[in-house]
Amino acid sequence: MKLQIFDPPMCCSTGICGPGVDPALVEFTADLDWLKRQGIEVERYNLSQHTQAFVSNTIVSDALKKDGNNCLPLVLVDGKIVLQGAYPKRDKLAEMAGIEAPKSAFKFTIEQPESAGSSCCSGPLVKEEACCDETAEKKPDKKSSCC
Repeated sequence: MKLQIFDPPMCCSTGICGPGVDPALVEFTADLDWLKRQGIEVERYNLSQHTQAFVSNTIVSDALKKDGNNCLPLVLVDGKIVLQGAYPKRDKLAEMAGIEAPKSAFKFTIEQPESAGSSCCSGPLVKEEACCDETAEKKPDKKSSCC
């Protein structure tokens, strides 16, 4: 069983970077990690960073031709569209994967800073801080509000 998610264009692979993080994306990313720990194969593609995956998958490219970016996010299970235009909750993901969801799920609380500085999602990038670039050097001592 393989679950594939085709995300709309985002500044980084998960969309959970920068000062204006959408709590739904944080929860969805955690839910996908949970699915992986349950042994489910999960692939996630972002239109900004994985364009070829969208072009080479005829189901996805046909959906984009028909509905434009409004069909994103697009969720496929074993190559068939099971959901489009919304991120499913953990219980729905578990149902799609044919496994039982836990009775209680961990909930995230995200506090947004009042004055957020520049990040990959909110302002110009400084070359050393290309945090959303997969090839960028990760510096553990470097503080950043980005992925």
